[in-house]
Amino acid sequence: MSIPSQGRGSKGHPGRSIGILFIAIVALFAIAFVQGATSVKLGLDLRGGTSVTLQPRIAPGENGKVTSEAIDQAVGIIRQRVNSLGVAEAEVASQGSGVNRQIVISVPGETGRRVVELVGQTAELRFRQVLAEGTANAKSLSSDTTTATLPAGITADVATKFASLDCSIATNRQTTGGDDAASTIVACDRAGINKYVLAPAEVVGRDVSKAAAAIDQQGAAGWYVLLNFNNEGTSKFGALTTRVTGLATPQNQVAIVLDGLVVSAPRINEAITAGNAQITGSFTQTDATDLANVLKYGALPLAFDRGEVQQISPTLGSDQLHAGLLAGGLGLLLVVLYSLLYYRGLGIVSVGSLIVASAILFALFLVLGEVVGFTLTLAGIAGAIVSIGITADSFIVYFERLRDEVREGRSLRSAVESGWTRARRTIIVADLVSMIAAVLLYVFAVGGVRGFAFTLGLTTLIDLVVVFFFTKPLMTLLANQNFFASGHPLSGFSPRSLGIATKKGDE
Repeated sequence: MSIPSQGRGSKGHPGRSIGILFIAIVALFAIAFVQGATSVKLGLDLRGGTSVTLQPRIAPGENGKVTSEAIDQAVGIIRQRVNSLGVAEAEVASQGSGVNRQIVISVPGETGRRVVELVGQTAELRFRQVLAEGTANAKSLSSDTTTATLPAGITADVATKFASLDCSIATNRQTTGGDDAASTIVACDRAGINKYVLAPAEVVGRDVSKAAAAIDQQGAAGWYVLLNFNNEGTSKFGALTTRVTGLATPQNQVAIVLDGLVVSAPRINEAITAGNAQITGSFTQTDATDLANVLKYGALPLAFDRGEVQQISPTLGSDQLHAGLLAGGLGLLLVVLYSLLYYRGLGIVSVGSLIVASAILFALFLVLGEVVGFTLTLAGIAGAIVSIGITADSFIVYFERLRDEVREGRSLRSAVESGWTRARRTIIVADLVSMIAAVLLYVFAVGGVRGFAFTLGLTTLIDLVVVFFFTKPLMTLLANQNFFASGHPLSGFSPRSLGIATKKGDE
């Protein structure tokens, strides 16, 4: 960490340092205003939100699939999905042990339910050739009448499944996330209008390298999801589209299957070898964006059943916020009173420095809320309260060194510089220790502790900025004022306040 030396700069141009700092503060608030940030974003514990539990779906004989590694992988994928949707301070964690392990997702704000609907999707993507197609409640593979000869690739068992599946029933369209890529399957489309017999998958989700939402600017297709394949996927998809081109309908269609449901089944008129494909399906912008975000991070290693979805009331969070703000306000008030009573006029510097630090912190909360999605949690408030003591400690270290120099007989103007030289290293080391602790907590901790660590680290950096660019330059300016330089009884530099014994001969 490199800290600028303000020994010479603040002595020669202290007003310039203060001016630069105030320009920076105004710029931060201007950025927040342009972004439309008028209030600090609050986390789940302060403004309420949604919490849901995902339970691994265990098929008969598949207990061994629910491993710690699989759960941890699922947690990582879900966390990436949540972050990509721009949801800040969402918590994704596992709890329990063995086959009883669950994933708990907590999302702040009113969008929690929509996010929860998305992140639990298995997102197993398949590209399958269509072997047969029918209406939602068709009873046979050809015009609703029994055929003696089944189409190529379709067994009697598959034909029976096709006849018994009624896609007009909503429960039959619930995603299972468990379609076998190597098997011929019967699947419904998402709207419940058609059903299909689909060949084994030839291209799967791991063959996709990138997914993004896009809009058809010229046609009327609206929003769609653009997929880019890796080298292996490009080869597979090219071979699939080459083979089905020219076949009779519906064998010339390729179904895009997500979690066991057909999203779309376009007709292939020519081979596609460029390494990309489109998923269409009357998407809105939100639908297309969410689907792309889910697909780009790959499929979950397990299928999950959604447990109870709980709404967390913001009432409790409001009470916690008021309690936290009250604690912070009381702490700040006590520091101000101590500074004014002990340091007298010198305490005004502490008060001014705390006000400047608070303004910078508030502006950064506004900007970071819009730029990186930062939200203030109860743990973050705790970190800010702790930082009050850290900031006050920096002032006290400098003031005591300054007063020591005056006690040794230096003039106030001289003592401001020599005292700063003595105090500067101590302030840097103390803040560096706090910064290291904050970084370690942020890296290795999870949940609310990270919010505490982030706020603590941020306020520690602000403390350094304020001390170097405001507190020290302000003292340089005040040292030229007769009120302080002459040792006025209320200045904090009088012999009595410094504890200097006055000789009778000098009275």
